[in-house]
Amino acid sequence: MSYFQQKLNTQLPSAFELLSRLYDLTGLVHLHDKTSPVIAFLPTEFLVFQHTELQQFQQIQFNQYQIKSEANTPLEFAQFDDISCSNQSDGFHGGYIGFCSYDYSADQFIEIDAHPQPRFFLGQYNSFLKFQQGEWYFHSDEAQAESIYQYISDLIKTPKQLNALSLNQQCQPRWTKQQYIAAFDQVQEYIKAGDCYQINLTQEFTAHTQGSLLSRAKELWDLTHAPYAGYLKINDFELLSCSPELFIEFQPHRKIKTRPIKGTMPRFDNPEQDQISKDKLRNSEKDQAENVMIVDLLRNDLSVYAETGSVHTTKLFEIESFNQVHHMVSEITATLKEQINPMQMLLSALPGGSITGAPKIRAMQIIEELEGAPRGAYCGSLGYFNFDGTGCWNILIRSIQQYHNQLSLWAGGGITIASDAEAEYQECFDKISAMLDLLNTWQKADN
Repeated sequence: MSYFQQKLNTQLPSAFELLSRLYDLTGLVHLHDKTSPVIAFLPTEFLVFQHTELQQFQQIQFNQYQIKSEANTPLEFAQFDDISCSNQSDGFHGGYIGFCSYDYSADQFIEIDAHPQPRFFLGQYNSFLKFQQGEWYFHSDEAQAESIYQYISDLIKTPKQLNALSLNQQCQPRWTKQQYIAAFDQVQEYIKAGDCYQINLTQEFTAHTQGSLLSRAKELWDLTHAPYAGYLKINDFELLSCSPELFIEFQPHRKIKTRPIKGTMPRFDNPEQDQISKDKLRNSEKDQAENVMIVDLLRNDLSVYAETGSVHTTKLFEIESFNQVHHMVSEITATLKEQINPMQMLLSALPGGSITGAPKIRAMQIIEELEGAPRGAYCGSLGYFNFDGTGCWNILIRSIQQYHNQLSLWAGGGITIASDAEAEYQECFDKISAMLDLLNTWQKADN
């Protein structure tokens, strides 16, 4: 099949502006993907899991889809070439893009109360835009590639005014401080009883809204400068990622890498104060203990599908600085066994250990008991697989989800026996206070 590539004739440099013009296309998705941003649309087929049902849709005409009588499983749907021969490492170049919610992943292991919004989406994308050498290029291997290119070119020439997101009231925590501390205390009791070593306790911030979440994407991305930012729209569900955390990167020649974050301190404008905060995190025995627990858990998760002896901790307790916080990050690498479907490995490893706790299944049971609301997409994963099995999937932290005019943002952290309730409560706000402050500037004025 021939491959069509053409530079996009546009003066629109940003992903946000392009996404705004392409807003009405089915399966619209954007992945910042570090140095290789991509915008994809009009999947040839896609899977959606919602309301306990998996459905598969097939494109029959441009931007028109029909449901298939029987849906493939994700493992049947995602077909890969010989992944041992993969050698490209320049981001997305055709394949599968989607997201997997925390609810969908946790439901593999425990009984959960899931969110009514979509829990899983996976599309096969053969046409997409990619940012290369300072320009956007259209890529496609579809038979009608030139007509798709012309349609996209015409769309982006036509300004589109999105309905700006506004909040009916401030985005506020669902828990009071007292409720958070009560949940924290219960976690401590479980730890003392030997149920677990660490629990990732999180709380939800909510608001009723009007308008499109995408309309505010640029401001949120400019605020956070997140390496694993992204956006996905499925009908009336929107997901906006400002995530700093990689879950798994599937590299050429079956190499895999994960970079768990565990340990956080706030940033400060004053350089000396900021350095003190960074050094405090670097030398924190508590955060190192948390971090190594998650490293051990992820080493175990990877080892199930990795070649014996290939799992290595290549970096431990590195400090990475983002716009609002410093994070402690470690890195684990491995080599995937021959003939393992990368999608199988991804789905079995989710949810990530950094956002559950250890041991994982008991941690998820406690999370389900204490948090009081389904996480939805939060702490799930957004990313892609190429047809050659390479790919990159994040952890959906610092992410906003909107469904039926209900906006949701979550924050939390790992609780161990050494944790302090006041400090952990404050850490929730350290992580998202800048995002919350920005969101609340969009509160609708009282009439």
